[in-house]
Amino acid sequence: MCQPPNNTGPQSIQQNTTLINDNFNNHLSEEEQNSLKLKHGKVKIQMNDNSDNNFSGLRHLGYCYQHGIETEKNEIKAFELYEAAAEKGDVDSIYQLGYCYQHGIGTEKNEIKAFELYKASADMGHVVSTYNFGKCYENGIGIEKNDNEAFKLYEKAAEKGHIISIYNLGKCYSCGIGIEYNKIKAFELYKKAADKDHLDSIYQLGFCYLFGTGTEENVIKAFELYTKAADKDHLDSINILGFCYHYGIGTEASEIKAFELYKKASDKGHLDSMYKLGNCYLFGIGTEANEIKALELYKKASDKGHLDSMYKLGNCYLFGIGTEANDIKALELYQKVAGR
Repeated sequence: MCQPPNNTGPQSIQQNTTLINDNFNNHLSEEEQNSLKLKHGKVKIQMNDNSDNNFSGLRHLGYCYQHGIETEKNEIKAFELYEAAAEKGDVDSIYQLGYCYQHGIGTEKNEIKAFELYKASADMGHVVSTYNFGKCYENGIGIEKNDNEAFKLYEKAAEKGHIISIYNLGKCYSCGIGIEYNKIKAFELYKKAADKDHLDSIYQLGFCYLFGTGTEENVIKAFELYTKAADKDHLDSINILGFCYHYGIGTEASEIKAFELYKKASDKGHLDSMYKLGNCYLFGIGTEANEIKALELYKKASDKGHLDSMYKLGNCYLFGIGTEANDIKALELYQKVAGR
């Protein structure tokens, strides 16, 4: 149940903008896009005024350059604008600058600077920075790993309503990261974030009900939660929902539905679904048996490091399933699996 958090929009304080995201790859809503288009023209005019107080304009313009909104995409200009606004003390821009340094956006990647900037903006009360500051400690980004510090920072951001931090706090209790293992608290935190439609939390809450972790076992509730998250294209949930249909967990068994769900997630790059889809083709589960397709799927997932697929691919080469037998390739794959 210890899985990385999903990227969703942050909660923030001391700002009235929704432009700050935990992940710059998140898509803006149409309303936000239109708002930025209007601001883009205004900001250009304001920039000509050289107002020392116009840090929000600098930041908005930086965001437009970063994402190519009403202007040609230019990450270097975006970085320079964030830097200018950060120098004026704009907490959102200090956060954005940290993110740029962490991911090498418009500048050379520098995790130490990213850590320092997240700390600076977190100390100013920026909730998303507090979360990212915690991630730095959890994953050793720009600083030595420290699970205890990570837990404290997630807790601090969670207390201010930051959904991903609530989820991460649940993960800490679930896995004993920086705090003693407590399955009941983990369940409560996953539920709290799930009630706010955080998809990873909905998925983890499903596992709590599936295995009776921190609550009474209830496979029907688990199935309902997986369905809810799967309907919003959460790939892990689509995969586990396929598993539920495959084995009749919380619903009537349907190998055809299982196959369809595995294929849906596999087509979007979900490695475990590729593996399960390979099994469907190998054994004719919900579809006609096809050893060549099975081999292709095992190979695709294996190439991306999926261990079960590596092992199955080794079996295919050993026994000549979907390909000519090749003992050397089989041995190489088994050794890779053993080495992991």
